[in-house]
Amino acid sequence: MKNLNFNHLRYFWAVAHEGSLTRAAERLNLSQSALSVQIQKLEHQMGHSLFDRVGKRLILTEAGQISLDYADTVFQAGDELMSTLEGRPLASRQVLRVGALTTLSRNFQLEFLRPLVGRADVELIVRSGTTRDLLAQLESHAIDVVLSNSAAQRDARAPFRNHLLNQQPVSLVGRPRPDKTPFRFPEDLRSEPILLPSLDSDIRVGFDRLLDLAGIRPIILAEVDDMAMLRLLAREREGVTLAPPIIVRDELESGVLVEHCRIPQLTESFYAIIQNRRFPNALLADLLTRYVGTAPNPVAS
Repeated sequence: MKNLNFNHLRYFWAVAHEGSLTRAAERLNLSQSALSVQIQKLEHQMGHSLFDRVGKRLILTEAGQISLDYADTVFQAGDELMSTLEGRPLASRQVLRVGALTTLSRNFQLEFLRPLVGRADVELIVRSGTTRDLLAQLESHAIDVVLSNSAAQRDARAPFRNHLLNQQPVSLVGRPRPDKTPFRFPEDLRSEPILLPSLDSDIRVGFDRLLDLAGIRPIILAEVDDMAMLRLLAREREGVTLAPPIIVRDELESGVLVEHCRIPQLTESFYAIIQNRRFPNALLADLLTRYVGTAPNPVAS
């Protein structure tokens, strides 16, 4: 078995964190050429390229990201050793990096991540962003998974894998009606004002189609692309709100809001989007197995 050269690993660790040979060389008091040679020796020893050179930028490859995670662990272990000997021990932790669409239900995110929440041995990093930004981070191995309510397009350049985690019904919710009369869908939307997700939402597209077929032009109070804000407005405003019940679960359980009616033939899907990796994150593999009973690599679109 090959013995890892820890000096080479520390040089790689410094370059990866600095993102630049120049800055890392200055930090280590080495020439750029000498540092570059050390990195090349480590890549040769590992049998994998650790960086992609894009102009003057160094981008971690998948093997590079995995190596950085282990290097962080190795050098953290050294810090823990010193801390333990000094009487202040630290605990080592595994890391899962999650990207979540800005507009995605927080309740759904928590439901998916719940097995890891509160674990002392897990560092959970959750980043919010647009679909485009998050998929770019996934492709560059900066995050391990993207949680989204729409599947990623797949092509030869970016072979994403979509794991369908759940499908939720979509309802009209709102404050209890004073007269307690049942809501008639879609007829009551001729006069009942409504809060809607933005036009970028898949459920909005389907809902608009249903109303077009019924010949109804709704009275729109607001269009909101953030489900957390939609939830707040649903509690504050009269009228009804189009949303999956999971988004307002607490309000439904407390009676602040009620589910007036389910929208026929309309559901919201929730996906975990990943890439095939030679070194899959064990925490993510465990989550997907718990949630959908699949390993992370097979297609589950």
